[in-house]
Amino acid sequence: MIRPRVSQRLPDFPWDHLAEAAERARAHPDGIVDLSVGTPVDPTPAVIQEALQAAADAPGYPLTIGRVETRQAAIDWLERRHGVRGLGLDAVLPVIGSKELIASLPGHLGIGPGDLVVHPALAYPTYEVGTALCGARSVATDSLTSLGPEVPALLWLNSPSNPTGRVLPVSHLRKVVDWCRERGTLLVSDECYLELTWEGEPAVSVLHPDVCGGFLDGILAVHSLSKRSNLAGYRCAFVAGDPALVGELLAVRKNLGLQMPAPQQAAMVAALGADQDAAEQHARYESRRATLRNALVEVGGFRIDYSEGSLYLWATKDDDCWETVAWLADRGILVAPGTFYAPVGSAAGTRHVRIAFTASDDRIDAAVARLSG
Repeated sequence: MIRPRVSQRLPDFPWDHLAEAAERARAHPDGIVDLSVGTPVDPTPAVIQEALQAAADAPGYPLTIGRVETRQAAIDWLERRHGVRGLGLDAVLPVIGSKELIASLPGHLGIGPGDLVVHPALAYPTYEVGTALCGARSVATDSLTSLGPEVPALLWLNSPSNPTGRVLPVSHLRKVVDWCRERGTLLVSDECYLELTWEGEPAVSVLHPDVCGGFLDGILAVHSLSKRSNLAGYRCAFVAGDPALVGELLAVRKNLGLQMPAPQQAAMVAALGADQDAAEQHARYESRRATLRNALVEVGGFRIDYSEGSLYLWATKDDDCWETVAWLADRGILVAPGTFYAPVGSAAGTRHVRIAFTASDDRIDAAVARLSG
C-alpha cells in the first residue's frame, strides 16, 4: 500500500493565493507597499550584530540545551520585563525560530492520532500545520464550553493575537489555566508579541504568578526575538515553563540535532539585555501604527477591531475580505485576507484583512498617500 505524502495532509500555504493581488499591487507606478507580512525592515541593533561577530569563531557543535548564559538571559528578561519568577535553567530551551518550534511541538511531545489540539478561532496557520503533521485532530474555537466533555491533549493560547491583535486579560488567562489543569490538558502560550501592546493594559505572560499561581506544571510559553529586536533573520527564540515538558522537548531535539548555533546564542544574550533598543523599536512601530490607523479610518473608511497589540491592524470595510484585498491592491497596497487565519469553511475572518505596519516610514507614508488619493 502506498501511503499518502505528508504534504497532502497539510493545508495550502496561504500566501500562495496572494499571487494575483501581489501582481496587481506591483503594477502601481510607485511600486508595491507590502503590508501582507510582519517582517522587520529596520536594522538589527549594533550591539547584537557585534555580539554575533565576536562569537563567529565557533568550530564545535553547540549543545541542544543551549549555553548557560543564553538560558539565564531569557530567565532574567522574563523576570525583569514580565514579572515571571521561579524559572531555573532547566525551564528554558533556546530554539531555532518560533515557527519551527510551534510546528514540531505537538509531535515532539507525543501527541498524535486520536488526540485533540485546540487553537484560537482566528489563528496563526502553523498551529493547524503542527497538528496535521502529527496526525492529531484540530478544533478552532475561542469557547472552552463549546468543547463539551472533550479533553484536549493540547490547547494553544496567543496573546497578543496574530492576526487580530487582541490582548487577553489576566482574568481570562487564569481561567484557561485552571480549565486546562482540571483536565490534564497541556497549555502552550504563543507570546511572540508580548512586548508589543499599544492600547489598554500590557499583555501578560501565562507564566506570570498572577496567571499560573506560581506553578509551572503543564504550561509552556513560546517567545521570539524576531519582532522585538529585528532578529527575524537570526532565527532566535526560546520556550520556557514546566521543566518536565522542557526536558521532554530537549530529549527529542537532541536526537534530531536541533541546535541553535553558538553565534546566534551570543546575539540572543545581547538582544535580551538591549531594553533601550527594544524601546526605540517599539516607538517606531507605535508611530507607524498611528499614522496608518488614522488614514485607514479617516480616509479609507475602515473600522479597526481589536488590534490592541501585535504588529497588525485587524481592519474591515464590512465587505468580503478578498474584495478589500483587491481594492487595496488596485492602490498598490498588499494585505492579507482574514480567511488565511481561519479553518476552511469557517465564517471567521471573512470580512477582515490583516494589515501589517512593519514597513519603513516612507512606505507607510506611501500607503497613506494612496489611501488619500
